[in-house]
Amino acid sequence: MFLVYKLFRDGEKAISFILNLILPTLFIMLRFVALIALVACAVADNAPYRPAPSYNEPKYDEAPKPYSFQYGVNDQYSGSNFNAQETADGKGVQGSYQVYLPDGRVQTVTYTADHYNGYIADVKYEGEPTYPKYEPKPAPYKPAPYKPAPYKPAPYKPAPSYSA
Repeated sequence: MFLVYKLFRDGEKAISFILNLILPTLFIMLRFVALIALVACAVADNAPYRPAPSYNEPKYDEAPKPYSFQYGVNDQYSGSNFNAQETADGKGVQGSYQVYLPDGRVQTVTYTADHYNGYIADVKYEGEPTYPKYEPKPAPYKPAPYKPAPYKPAPYKPAPSYSA
């Protein structure tokens, strides 16, 4: 302790002490820390060995596939009457559908769709709309006549009296 006090008592010797003893030690320590950090990064980069997964994910062919379908409904009970058909060649889709509307017309939609032009529909109506003539009819409901119940007051009973 006395030696350190004696060295620091004189300013020039203190600077010399710092430059000759402390700074070189500090630089050596910094180099050592940098080397340790570099080794840690190099070791961390190598992941531990893991075996290949035993499950091989199936590869699906997702290329467009041609298809064709057609269906129709003609239900007399509910009045539903429509049909549709569609075909695809893998590049585009063509199809049409018909709906029999409640006003008596037939709506026919013919369409094409592809990735270049998008969806293009041609809508046609066949026939003239017909609507039934509105004829207001009197209400079949007739309310029952109102007859209030006869008023009948409750019989009077005097309160009991007590005498002592």
